[in-house]
Amino acid sequence: MSRGTVIVGATSAIARGVARACAERGDRIVLAGRNHDECVRLANDLHARHKVDAHAVRIDLEALDPVAFVDECSTLMGGAIDTLVCCQGFMADQGEAQRDHTLVERTNLVNLTSVVALCEAFAPRMRTPGAQIGVVSSVAGDRGRPSNHIYGASKAGVNAYLEGLGPRLRDQRISVTAIRPGFVDTAMTWGLPGMFLVADPDDVGRSIVSGMSEGKPVVYTPFFWRLIMLIIRCIPGPIYRRLSL
Repeated sequence: MSRGTVIVGATSAIARGVARACAERGDRIVLAGRNHDECVRLANDLHARHKVDAHAVRIDLEALDPVAFVDECSTLMGGAIDTLVCCQGFMADQGEAQRDHTLVERTNLVNLTSVVALCEAFAPRMRTPGAQIGVVSSVAGDRGRPSNHIYGASKAGVNAYLEGLGPRLRDQRISVTAIRPGFVDTAMTWGLPGMFLVADPDDVGRSIVSGMSEGKPVVYTPFFWRLIMLIIRCIPGPIYRRLSL
C-alpha cells in the first residue's frame, strides 16, 4: 500500500528533493506551500515522471489554520496520512533582524510556531502503526553563533520540541525525526559567505527519506555534519565564546 505523504514548504530545494525521493518509492503526495502555482507545477511534474498521485495545496504559515489544513489533506488522501515532512524555513539577515523585530517574529512563527502547530494537528490524524513525522531543522540550532543566533534560536527550539515529541508519540507508533542539514545548495544559502561542503538537494532529500524510514530520531545530512557538530558542541564555553563564528 502506498504511503500518503504531506510535504510543507514544498517549493524549497530540500522539499523538492524529499518529494522526488517519495515519488520514486510510489507515495501519494500533497505539496503545500505559499506559492500555489509552483506547487501545481511540481505536482504535475511528479505525476508525469513517476505516475503517482500528487496534489497542490496553498498554505500560509503566517496565518495558519492547522485543523482546516489537516482536514484538506485528509480529504485528498482519502483519510490516510502516513507521513508529514515540514520543510518550511525563514532566515533573515542577522543585522536586519536585530534592527527589525518583525523579522524576529516571522523567524519564530515560520521556523518554530508553525511546526509545533502542524505536528500537534497531524499526529492524532495519522495512520498508525508506521506513521512518520520529519522536520527540517538545521545544524545552526546545535549551538548559538553570534553571526546567526536569531535564526539558530528558532531551530534550537524545534530541536527541543522534537526531542520531547518523539518519546511522547512512541506508544502511538509514530516516529519523529529531527533533520539537521548542513550547507545545502538552496535559495536561502545562495551568495552567503563562508559556505563549504555544500550538498545537492536531491542527495539530501534521499537521506531524509531514508533516515525517516529507519525511524532515526536525528538525521544529519550530509552524514559528516554529525562529526562536525559533535566537535563544535565539545568546544568549552570560554573558548567557543572567543571564536568568530
